[in-house]
Parts: sequence; C-alpha cells; structure tokens
Amino acid sequence: MIEFRNVKKSYPTGTVALKDVNLHIDDGEFVFIVGHSGAGKTTLMKLLLCEEKPTSGNIIVGKYNLTTIPDRKIPYYRRQLGVVFQDFRLLPNKTVYENVAFAMQIVGTPAKMIKRRVPAILNTVNLADKHASFPSEISGGEQQRVALARALANNPSVIIADEPTGNIDPQMSLEIMNLLIKINKLGKTVIVVTHEQSLVDYYKQRVITIKDGVVVEDHVGGMFE
Repeated sequence: MIEFRNVKKSYPTGTVALKDVNLHIDDGEFVFIVGHSGAGKTTLMKLLLCEEKPTSGNIIVGKYNLTTIPDRKIPYYRRQLGVVFQDFRLLPNKTVYENVAFAMQIVGTPAKMIKRRVPAILNTVNLADKHASFPSEISGGEQQRVALARALANNPSVIIADEPTGNIDPQMSLEIMNLLIKINKLGKTVIVVTHEQSLVDYYKQRVITIKDGVVVEDHVGGMFE
C-alpha cells in the first residue's frame, strides 16, 4: 500500500513542486503517472525513493512512514522497491548475468540463491540466451530488459519504472510494457512514470495525471472522457 496524505514539497528557491497531493495505491495495482515536463512527476519519484522528504504531509509505503523514517532504515525500505531508469544504468564491464547478480550481492544474498534466482529472472524477461553478453553487445530494448531483471532481483513488492520506454523504439516499448503487465500479474505493484500518451491509451490501466504539482485526474484508462 502506498499513500500520500496532504503532501507538499517546496524547495529553498521558492519552487513548489507538489501541492497537497493525496493518492492511494493498493498492493498489486498497475498505475501510470503522467504529466508534462515540470509537472511534479520527478519529485514524486524522489519522494517515493526517499531521495528527498516532503515539506509537509505524510507518505506511507507498507510499514514505513517516509516523512519520519530514520536515515539508517532507508536502505532496508529501498529493498522492497525495484527501480527501472530511462538510461538503464547498467554496469558496462559486467555481463547480463553479472549485472543482475550484482544487485543481489550488494544486499548479501547467499551465492547459492543467486545461482538459482538469476537464471529464473532472465527467463522471465526473455533474456536467458543473452546471459553471457555485455551491455554493449545487446540492443537498447534488451538493455532495458536487463534493467528490469535487475529491478526484480531482490523480489521487491513495488516496481517503479521511470520513462522505461523513453530510449527505445515503439516495438521494444510494447515488449517492455507487456513485461511490466506480466510482472504486475505476478502480484507486484507497478508504477510507470511516462509522458507517452499512446502507451497509456493502449493499456487501459489506472492513470494519475499531475499538473503543476497537483493531481488533476485519477481514472482508469479508456473509461474517462
């Protein structure tokens, strides 16, 4: 469960990025967050990732209140999140397998579990045959799938995808989105931040629209006029 209660975020410059935001996302939901550049999407992401804290209001994610969470608990909170970035952020000197395994190694996962889990995740994202390839040897769409596999590595309850189709072609965009739908059906909460209206229209999921720091629409795609 993710809940924003009267959340405001302002900066020392005087910019108010979010104004009195209230929203609730249930476990297992699939949600698009949309809005033009500067609408507040990035700030929302940073608050969810605990990179910043709200100026006022409360953000509840599972058992954590992100407004009051102590710094020492943030790494544990983040383990329940899997994040997919637009620019992939893969390690160029590691293979596909090693990129996914690394995400597990840094949280102390036993080697035996890594050996069992990484192939299963790569199979989920249709990359089993690319396990020994380096990022430079695979396409942009395949790199994004590695990033998705890495986000799944520690079995998070929430997947956050920030413009996941921004750097890939339309066909690959559909592949990535179909994988996110598949992952959602496995019980994960999936949040996709995007400005690509065609994808939002195509997938008919819940859509939260932010404009000038305010939630202006919250509806199921295809049902809102």
